[in-house]
Amino acid sequence: MRLAVPDLVSNSYFPAIAAAELGYLRDEGLDVELDLLFPVTDAAVALREGEIDFLAGCAHAPFYADPGWGDTRLLASLAGNMYWFLVVRPDLDVTRETLPKLRDVRIGAAPGPDLGLRRLLETEGVDLANVAIAPVPGTAGNVSFGVTAAQALRDGEIDAFWANGMGTEVAVRTGAGKVIVDARREGGEAALFTFPALMTSGRMVREQPETTAAAVRGIVRAQRELRRDITLATKVGRALFPEMEAELIAGLIERDLGYYDPAISPEAAAGLIAFGRASGLTEREPGYDDVVAASLRDLW
Repeated sequence: MRLAVPDLVSNSYFPAIAAAELGYLRDEGLDVELDLLFPVTDAAVALREGEIDFLAGCAHAPFYADPGWGDTRLLASLAGNMYWFLVVRPDLDVTRETLPKLRDVRIGAAPGPDLGLRRLLETEGVDLANVAIAPVPGTAGNVSFGVTAAQALRDGEIDAFWANGMGTEVAVRTGAGKVIVDARREGGEAALFTFPALMTSGRMVREQPETTAAAVRGIVRAQRELRRDITLATKVGRALFPEMEAELIAGLIERDLGYYDPAISPEAAAGLIAFGRASGLTEREPGYDDVVAASLRDLW
């Protein structure tokens, strides 16, 4: 079976990565191949077409495959809240308080996550006509977006980026950038726009309930074991990441542990749907059971 993530060298989808690498999915009877498939908008289409079996990505990704949401079901939350950071050049004269005055900057953002940035900036009073939001140079194909974004910021190819905690940490530690917005912790209303989730097709939920249940149990175990022993994050990082990022990952995961809850609340689903409607991704208002595989809630 294929489990895809849109960014591998990252904390964003780490419970899914850990569940695969540490053998928790295998212990549940699942033979899973972990694949990097960027951007998440393409990954959502691949899930719809049956080219992959599971996707660990942003919860609003299914709207890109079908504006009506379609037959995708969220199985579990990998962590709570929208999870990206707005990072700018250290010499850029902008703070969170002066963010509404942001203008004449080039912001790198991946397809899919970029919509979260646009809506956040709008809620902060930024005139989107005054900023340029586009993909980061060098991110075509299967690359780890956050780390590539940090390099592009350091090289002066962009003035800011919207990316995951790993790219943010690399940019800050190397002096290439400073954090203006931490959406998960400081996003206010925007924190509820989306969240990282494990998802599959509704057909898989209906026809292979034991397989989807096994996947959820693997994710829940990964979250639990990482809370118990943070050194497991380093073990996974050393197996899959470049050396620098492998040594950083445990610190990033430790910060996120308070958000490690597999449950998808009605409030989280409502925030997700409202975000999709406000962003123009859908005109529909799917219900909780249309979006979430509610039959698996007892496993959370």
